[in-house]
Amino acid sequence: MKYQARKKAILLLEDGTIFHGKAVGDKNGKAFGEVCFNTGMTGYQEIFTDPSYFGQIMVTTNAHIGNYGANEEEKEAETAQISGLICKNFSYYQSRPAADETLKQFLDRSDLFAISDVDTRALVTYIRENGAMNAVITTEFDDLDALKKELAAVPDMNGLELASKVSTKKPYFFGNESARFKVAVLDIGVKKSILKHLSKRDVYCKVYPYDTSYAEMKEWGAQGYLLSNGPGDPQPLASAVQVAKDIIADDKPLFGICLGHQVIALANGISTYKMHHGHRGINHPIMNLETGKGEITSQNHGFSVNKEETEAHPEVVVTHTHLNDGTVAGIRLKNKNCFSVQYHPEASPGPNDAHYLFDEFIHNLIKEKQ
Repeated sequence: MKYQARKKAILLLEDGTIFHGKAVGDKNGKAFGEVCFNTGMTGYQEIFTDPSYFGQIMVTTNAHIGNYGANEEEKEAETAQISGLICKNFSYYQSRPAADETLKQFLDRSDLFAISDVDTRALVTYIRENGAMNAVITTEFDDLDALKKELAAVPDMNGLELASKVSTKKPYFFGNESARFKVAVLDIGVKKSILKHLSKRDVYCKVYPYDTSYAEMKEWGAQGYLLSNGPGDPQPLASAVQVAKDIIADDKPLFGICLGHQVIALANGISTYKMHHGHRGINHPIMNLETGKGEITSQNHGFSVNKEETEAHPEVVVTHTHLNDGTVAGIRLKNKNCFSVQYHPEASPGPNDAHYLFDEFIHNLIKEKQ
């Protein structure tokens, strides 16, 4: 094997706990971020390129990572968005004919540092018990005191605005210009798969930077609006919250996904909070309270909306709940053309149970055109 003499590496958590491993590849490296874990058995490339993970060190609970390589069509952003990767067994070779390159080549091209040979079962158990926290993975740990000082200077995810780090710098179009519908997307970390799902449903999208005003978006003449997924704390996103307020006041079709869902909650005076260790995986059970049907969903969020405030709000209906912990997973406004979900209906990766939400949004667009 090419990397037999790999360098020793460690994961240092902000509480001083250390886990040992080895660097992926033969170079020294260092990466900081909030450590979190994803329980998905597949879809590692979609996870690594999801802008919602920006600023986080990802722990994969699946024991084997890299075995099916990387494919250009399966990325959610142009490069990896996570700040670092921790896994148990890293495969330097891929066995899928459809792969364009190995995962190692993809990580190198994305300048992403990764470590393997970590006891990920013990690490995930520790995070579940003690919560998500800042961490550093590195091959340079001779001076632990200096390393701890560097780690202490990393901003906490609570209160951290990251949408500006991943949003497009200028508007762009996605889909067929002659499509039946036009949807304006506020990019606070949008995944390409969301745009693909809209395009499949005869939607032409114009994607706007995170700080675009509703007035500017409205000039394009869209029938509906989407607030995307994204990373970080929703509370600092004052401009996005104002956009949601303006769209709701104008009673235009509005669909919020993940961070967009939290922004819509804030626009209605409902607070959000940082979760203990969040929801990240592709098998999270959801109950649709309006149909009585269960859904298996793809999720990726470290913040949630306040359940008591949501249930007490006179104009908001809770439409979906998470069956593991009862948190709010979806809302709808009673007298406005607006709904949102906390999970990822495009399911990249994950099951397809929630694809119907895009169809509901299209139904709202049809009503708007009539």
